[in-house]
Amino acid sequence: MFDPKGILVAMVTPMDENEKINEAELRNQVNRMVNAGVHGLFCLGTTGEFYALDMEEKIEVIRIVVEENRGRLPVCAGTGCITTKDTIYLSKKAQELGVDAISVITPYFVAVSQDELYDHYRRIAESVDLPIIIYNIPPRTGVHINYKTVSKLSRIPNIIGIKDSSGNFDNILRYIEETDDNFRVLSGTDSLILWTLMAGGTGGISGLANLFPERISSIYEHWKKGNIEEARKAQDSIRPIRDVVSLGNPTSVVKRTMNLMGYPVGPAREPVSGMNEKLDEEIKRVLELYK
Repeated sequence: MFDPKGILVAMVTPMDENEKINEAELRNQVNRMVNAGVHGLFCLGTTGEFYALDMEEKIEVIRIVVEENRGRLPVCAGTGCITTKDTIYLSKKAQELGVDAISVITPYFVAVSQDELYDHYRRIAESVDLPIIIYNIPPRTGVHINYKTVSKLSRIPNIIGIKDSSGNFDNILRYIEETDDNFRVLSGTDSLILWTLMAGGTGGISGLANLFPERISSIYEHWKKGNIEEARKAQDSIRPIRDVVSLGNPTSVVKRTMNLMGYPVGPAREPVSGMNEKLDEEIKRVLELYK
């Protein structure tokens, strides 16, 4: 069974100027990430603009990533939708396409109770023969999955872990404390990767790995070898680029930065774009620090 450890890159979805999926560049990014030494590929996350893609586009992204990866790295696909029905449909499609695991974000916009969240995930788990990673990002969804609910869900055999993007380290600690050692807790906040590892988590799902895959992956590699000081240096080194990403919609800024680095991933879908001269100047200034 897929065991989420290390750094999984939350891949961007490259697009052309007409907001069509750029298949050639998506394939290029798959190979770039494999060659950079990340530990897994995560498509259709927040950085992958899952919220801006229709069902057919999501299926296309999964197909391309799995096909180009050719079994070299584990592939996890985000299949969470607002409704349980749509999530099950996309999860089954992802299984047919050959992913190693799925990530299921909490339903968003809709007000939902913890009991309803439990039933939602239970039904999805029963519908597929795939490992499932819960995805908690309450600043975006308006829905937080409580550690008690996660503890209950962790007893379902194919619910194997959770990505927490709450930005609240104490929340990560509660997930770790209330689940057994077989349940994987990953940071979805890049600044908390090392601290999550040191607390008993197993890694991170990183949007910044699109920019600096080797650097982000080295946090885990140094930690695994016991080189905590080197891991700390790698962790601290991403602070300047995190500060830039916080100046706008994070996905937009990551894509804009990639374009300025020479990777034609296009803009984020409107209404966000990440295009302005002041931001470009700041991105270029900070990129100089990483040369």
